[in-house]
Amino acid sequence: MTDSLSHPTHKYSLTARIFIGMIAGVLIGFLFKLIMGDSGDLQFSALGIAFSIKAIFIDGIFTGLGQIFIASLKMLVVPLVFVSLVCGTSSLSEPSKLGRLGGKSVGLYVMTTAIAVATAICMALIIAPGEGLNLTTETQFTSKEAPNIVQVFVNMFPANPIASMAEGNMLQIIVFAVLFGIAVAMAGDTGKRVAAAFNDINTVIMNIVTMVMNLAPYGVFVLMAKLFATIGLDTILGLAKYFFLVFGVLVMHALITYPIILKALSGLSPIILLRKMRNTALFAFSTSSSNATLPITMDTAKNRLGVKSSVSSFTIPLGATINMDGTAIMQGVATVFIAQVYGVDLSVTDFLMVILTATLASIGTAGVPGVGLIMLAMVLQQVNLPVEGIALIIGVDRLLDMTRTAVNVTGDCMVACIVAKSEGELDEDVYNDLEAGVRYEDS
Repeated sequence: MTDSLSHPTHKYSLTARIFIGMIAGVLIGFLFKLIMGDSGDLQFSALGIAFSIKAIFIDGIFTGLGQIFIASLKMLVVPLVFVSLVCGTSSLSEPSKLGRLGGKSVGLYVMTTAIAVATAICMALIIAPGEGLNLTTETQFTSKEAPNIVQVFVNMFPANPIASMAEGNMLQIIVFAVLFGIAVAMAGDTGKRVAAAFNDINTVIMNIVTMVMNLAPYGVFVLMAKLFATIGLDTILGLAKYFFLVFGVLVMHALITYPIILKALSGLSPIILLRKMRNTALFAFSTSSSNATLPITMDTAKNRLGVKSSVSSFTIPLGATINMDGTAIMQGVATVFIAQVYGVDLSVTDFLMVILTATLASIGTAGVPGVGLIMLAMVLQQVNLPVEGIALIIGVDRLLDMTRTAVNVTGDCMVACIVAKSEGELDEDVYNDLEAGVRYEDS
């Protein structure tokens, strides 16, 4: 009798179902936009009761189901990161390996972020998206004070690890999990029993991840439907040059920069990586959150790309926290755009400051929707540009936020593959097998 897990129970692959859900959501969203018209709502009466299209569908069904889907993903993040990181760390045969993993991972993440923001600035200077524009806005943007770099490193260490887990503070969770895993590895027979229990828990959590993954097409549908029912096309058209420049640089970074780095440092096929990242990128696009996508990213790295747990359990959560290449690209283009709109000439020193600030800011940027705008305020302040200029781009940032999250998670897996290959922790048979891990997705 053939194992049922070997044959998908669905007619279409998970990638196809997510894509269908996304397109259907966009079309339904546009349909509701047309139905509601310029007023943004349509009310009608039946049996003496007044009904509102916006209240029932947009703020009701679409919003409610979308929030449930996002909450289901976020529900897994803290237990998955903590348990998998303890499993990975406790399995390391030599403590020095952890230092190498950390050094290589952080070094690669910082390098790709610096390349991203430098590329964005160069492209913005060439295309000049803000020149000749006389944009005004009634929207106000109030910036929050960004922590200085010293405070960022201080905040990495938890005073109360339970509180860190409750608040979802990923860097503090990583630090505590690493220390806990090292202690397990040093505890002899007791540690082996604890490690075995954590491995069993990890298996159960990954099964929950599979369950949530199969709900993704429906979650993506409602998220897209709500977004396109509320977003204004006139806003996008008014900032078309800025929008498509940021989008173009994001795509270029994912399809050109990442493959070049992967091939140069590991010799692995970039085409295979990009093909296997489709599901994860679609998840990231729909959720706009690296943290919410984290369970899917870790599953892809381990089961689809062959990165062993000792590397993926450390590198992927770290990347979801500090690897913000997409955000850095937005910050680079937006800085040049706002400077051009306000007629401010930036010097070479200013541009170097933007690159340095955006790269360091990515370390303190949480992987949640919209936080890039807060970090952009920090970058603008460093070069004395008006923070109020952020209000000009808020209208189109939601779509760009979705795209840059997809870029971020692709970078996470790219770095994980490079680090794993350098440490001998990559199963290249799994990496080169295009069908590897598919049974987990489509079961």
